[in-house]
Amino acid sequence: MANYYPNYPYGAAPKGKYRKQTTDVGTFPANSFGLYDMHGNVWEWCLDDWHYNYQGAPTDGSAWFDDNKSLSQKTGEILLRGGCWQYVPHFCRSAYRYYSSRVYYDYHIGFRVVCAVGRT
Repeated sequence: MANYYPNYPYGAAPKGKYRKQTTDVGTFPANSFGLYDMHGNVWEWCLDDWHYNYQGAPTDGSAWFDDNKSLSQKTGEILLRGGCWQYVPHFCRSAYRYYSSRVYYDYHIGFRVVCAVGRT
């Protein structure tokens, strides 16, 4: 379940309720990992730089940057995931990636916060 624009359902799903705004965390049940709102509500700005495809992506789980690794000097597009309340449910999939300009900030973009731990 997610907060999205429901007038064009994904696949054979029924139309949902259009809330016309973000929802509080915990409005929908958590996933099997105990995480809330991984899809819908707001686009999540990820650390990786935008790339058109996965060719050349790191295989160790690290962030995928272009040549410039200085976050304060970045100028290219940002990577967004998760969909948003203003967009159709097709975008509310973990496999869907989207991009936006670093200078364009809007109320439908948030941050994905990650807690990194060492591998065992």
